[in-house]
Amino acid sequence: MSNTGARQLTPAALTRRGFLGAGGAVALGALISACGGDGGGTAASSGDAWSFTDDRGEKIDLKSRPQRVVGYVAAAAALYDFGVDQQLVGVFGPTKLKDGKPDPQAGDLPVDRLEIIGNAFGEFNIEKYAALRPELLVSNMFLEDELFYVPPESKDKIYALAPSAAIAAGAVPLPKPIERTAALAAALGADVKSAKVTAAKERFEKAAEAVRAAAGAGGGLKVLAASASPDLFYASSPDKNTDLIYLKELGVDLVVPDKLDQNGYFENLSWENAGKYKADVILLDSRTQALQPKDLGDKPTWKDLPAVKAGQVVPWQPEPRFSYAGCAPLLEAFAEALRSAKKTG
Repeated sequence: MSNTGARQLTPAALTRRGFLGAGGAVALGALISACGGDGGGTAASSGDAWSFTDDRGEKIDLKSRPQRVVGYVAAAAALYDFGVDQQLVGVFGPTKLKDGKPDPQAGDLPVDRLEIIGNAFGEFNIEKYAALRPELLVSNMFLEDELFYVPPESKDKIYALAPSAAIAAGAVPLPKPIERTAALAAALGADVKSAKVTAAKERFEKAAEAVRAAAGAGGGLKVLAASASPDLFYASSPDKNTDLIYLKELGVDLVVPDKLDQNGYFENLSWENAGKYKADVILLDSRTQALQPKDLGDKPTWKDLPAVKAGQVVPWQPEPRFSYAGCAPLLEAFAEALRSAKKTG
């Protein structure tokens, strides 16, 4: 991962730099048949009653299906990709850029009709949230029992206003959070077997195979997933980031940092030591809170990295929206980058 977490995933708190994801291909059919639930992370409806067991193992029981859902922006965007629409009334997390345009993490969400109750880490307007009369709060979970972007200091007040559902998004291969998001979407009434979703799944699976083929033909390309901040360069672990786990399964040779933080997601490197790990390709966190190549001109060690010299720095979204539509383009772009990359030494 890189850095993301309920405290926002940056190195300091496993916080913002993130998790990526690349696809998985578990059958939706099995997923949907599971939505009829035995409490093992599935959902069920009997009459008007509604229930869903989330990835904390917590079962939500309501008298009826939730009609007013507030979500962390990437989780809401993924639900939207699976067909959840009018039930979404509010979002929190990176939703709009400074110029007013949707943040990439918002995906295809109709952000102008949604109430934004916080647009950055630490922002969560409880009064606005309460005014939405929420019936369900949804977020990803990168650290155990912590809902991403829900401020720890006010979580008790927030959780008192509505039940919450967590989708595990750390230390599991990308297919898993995609499937679990689909399961929640199905429980909320979405048609996850629609032509649109089916086509996105097929595109995702094709992209995954393209990554596998490119990795096999790459001649041993070494790939480092990283994130940049003014003071530190973060080397991410392929054993914790959901997308990196999946890329590894597809045959990509990823650098494994040897001095990880306490949560195991990344290694903090000073800029003086940014060249500790040799890589032919760098996947660089492209989220708005991370520094981009254009911002790194004053870092001599950055310019000296073999992958930078070779022009083999690839944008990385460590925290994708967990849907087939959200992850397929990421896999396609990575496959193309692998096909065009060359060994640097």
